[in-house]
Amino acid sequence: MFFPRKIYSELKKHLYTPEVTVLTGMRRTGKTTLMKQLLSEIPSKNKVFFDFENVADRELFSQKNYDHIPIILENRGLDLSKKLFISIDEIQLVRNVPSVLKYLHDHYAIKFLVTGSSSYYLKNLFTESLSGRKKIFELFPLDFGEFLAFKSVSSVARDFSISRFSSSEYDRLSVWYEEFVRFGGFPEVVLASDDSRKKDLLVDILNSYINIDIATLADFRRKDVVYSLMQLLASRVGNRLDYAKLARHIGISQMTIKSYIDFFEQTYFLYRLPVFSDSADRVIVKAKKLYFSDSGLLNVLAEVSSGSQFENAVFTQLRHHGKLSYYALKNGREVDFIVDKSLVLETKETPVQTDERTLRSLADKLDIQQARLIGRHQSPLYEDYIWGGDIR
Repeated sequence: MFFPRKIYSELKKHLYTPEVTVLTGMRRTGKTTLMKQLLSEIPSKNKVFFDFENVADRELFSQKNYDHIPIILENRGLDLSKKLFISIDEIQLVRNVPSVLKYLHDHYAIKFLVTGSSSYYLKNLFTESLSGRKKIFELFPLDFGEFLAFKSVSSVARDFSISRFSSSEYDRLSVWYEEFVRFGGFPEVVLASDDSRKKDLLVDILNSYINIDIATLADFRRKDVVYSLMQLLASRVGNRLDYAKLARHIGISQMTIKSYIDFFEQTYFLYRLPVFSDSADRVIVKAKKLYFSDSGLLNVLAEVSSGSQFENAVFTQLRHHGKLSYYALKNGREVDFIVDKSLVLETKETPVQTDERTLRSLADKLDIQQARLIGRHQSPLYEDYIWGGDIR
């Protein structure tokens, strides 16, 4: 069964453009499923799917003489005199493939649809080799709206920024939202039938990332510290990064720590949230804050507090709604998220009115009119906040 993703309509629009369609993102977010569905909806029979985890498919695109490839394609019954659709999965497994695609794209009427599990490789190489010939789409784990669709639970997307707590929606969807906060949004995890299976899948996804993505793409001299660093970062989710403290704790240099975290971010494993840049306040801190791309992965790496789990889940929801930043002063006062420099948001598991007054004073410093609290649980005496499950 095919479950829709919000990005799918954009991919379909791009299907009949001459540019290479590149879909990238973390491993097992559903890229292969989307590309196969796109290919199946093309009415032409002049189309083919290649999986670079298959040795024979890799060998075809590893030809030193690129002119041999069209001959092989024609021998397989494909017509290069007409529009040809070629989908390639796991493109990062063949290093020279961008130049192959460039050559075929420039000499034949071929529309390429390709997937890859790492921006670390794809963005860097494709920038030079396919300049002006490609568009990159990024696929993340499911947001909460997509999560509900995968569960066949009805929901309506709305402007969460102006919503108020609704007890009826909370009663209907809070069980699903708690599952989302705990186990995240990897499609196969969402569809798994029980908690034990979900945990096993998350551990497997983490191991695949370490044993395949890191082993294939990174030149880490101290592979023994990678998992320890991941656990340490998980225990600090939602906090500002201090490379010096991390280096002292792990026992390696700050430069090495930073190179590891750079790689983690470039391969969609985690994200560093920048500070709000338009503030005139001179005592604002500059360090970036840390979040994980999926709350399920966060929770299998470390036992984090309930509030940190919730804040990370909200981050994974908000990243689809605009450019994010945060604001903090050296005295400890802080705003969790600012969306597009126009909406100030603070997460509180059970919001109260005094939280709103504190948030409003910080928003005034930023000269931003719209400021809202985001809550996880029902507040007994206060309703003017956004329930986390309304961010879809």
